[in-house]
Amino acid sequence: MTGLYQIRVVGGGEFTCGGDERVLLAMERCGAGDIGVGCRGGGCGICRVRVVEGDYRTGKMSAAKVSDSDRQAGYALACRLFPAEDLVIAVE
Repeated sequence: MTGLYQIRVVGGGEFTCGGDERVLLAMERCGAGDIGVGCRGGGCGICRVRVVEGDYRTGKMSAAKVSDSDRQAGYALACRLFPAEDLVIAVE
């Protein structure tokens, strides 16, 4: 069983997200609107964020929107971002 984690957006709000739930969908479920919403499928890049603090995993993302060096710098698409602990994310 995965836990329930707190997601804090720098300069924005906070919401909860399960470890098996995508951050973007959790934000929508909680009624928050800090992250841009596009295709929800990992291809458009509108929900691109940078994880400032916390451990996470990602699903498949468009390499055109998040390169390997971007990933190493903590960038991810929120529609493909799964928390492994509480996260602090920045929308850039």
